[in-house]
Amino acid sequence: MNLELRHLRVVCAIAETGSVTKAASTLGLAQPALTAQLQRIERALGGALFDRDRRGARPTALGELVLARARVLLPAMKGLQDEAARLTSAGDALSRYRFGGVNSPILGRLVHRIAAEQPAAPISTYASWSVDELSQLVFNGRLDYVLTGVCGDAAPSAEFGLSWREVAVDPVFVLLPESHPLADGDEVPLAKLRREQWVAAPGDGCFGDCFAAACARAGFTPRKVYETDVRVCMDLVEAGVAVALCQATFRPVPGLVTRRLAGNPLRWRLLLGWHPESPAARFAKGVLATATAAYTDALAPHPAYLEWLLDNPEFGARQRTPV
Repeated sequence: MNLELRHLRVVCAIAETGSVTKAASTLGLAQPALTAQLQRIERALGGALFDRDRRGARPTALGELVLARARVLLPAMKGLQDEAARLTSAGDALSRYRFGGVNSPILGRLVHRIAAEQPAAPISTYASWSVDELSQLVFNGRLDYVLTGVCGDAAPSAEFGLSWREVAVDPVFVLLPESHPLADGDEVPLAKLRREQWVAAPGDGCFGDCFAAACARAGFTPRKVYETDVRVCMDLVEAGVAVALCQATFRPVPGLVTRRLAGNPLRWRLLLGWHPESPAARFAKGVLATATAAYTDALAPHPAYLEWLLDNPEFGARQRTPV
């Protein structure tokens, strides 16, 4: 493993808080994940960086050496990023738009709107199942914005220092073949799907855990989950082999229907992220407004859901907060 600046931030956070647990909270990571990351860093450097016991974590001699270098390198890199941002932000408009997306049904509409508003600006997209990968690309300056979703009140990792704003919050739907016995109703109790096989697109978010917890609250453990790409997910559902969770703005497909889960046991928050020190940060407010408009466009093929939103204002597009 090659040592990176983010690894130095981890070492500094542990030293500053005096505890792996406190450092994990500061960085927005789970404690086991931070412990595993520290172990990888120590293997890369060839020795322990901290003596750890019930009183906390104290730097070893090797740890003190790494901290001394980190406290020089991190401010220097921050200064370089600030100077680069000032230089490249001299213009009045973003000269290009580079988006990363994680299985978002509104990315295409967002690109369409920006292309219509700024036809001379090049636009590129990059797809990944990993929000951490996309966040690192934003941190490294290779992408400008990330459009992703998280379940419930979860948040993407704070490791890369991105700013995140909600575009919309939706209840999670279930995707069924139109011949399914439960396809006729407006909503489907999760417990009535206890005997179904499930299919899902890959990803490294918390949604699998959220789904398992929702099933447990409904009194069952979900059967086997097939993991494959979206196109195969749709084929398996259409064939009656499995059912799938989907977003409320899932584009209508002949032979398939989407139905809201009764009681809304799962919520999906659509987020836009960017680095606050990047040139793109200056234009984030406008991009966020365009993303919200793209979300509204995606609701048009779902008149029943639009009507439901009128009675459930806690869902749908979010009220804008200052960027």
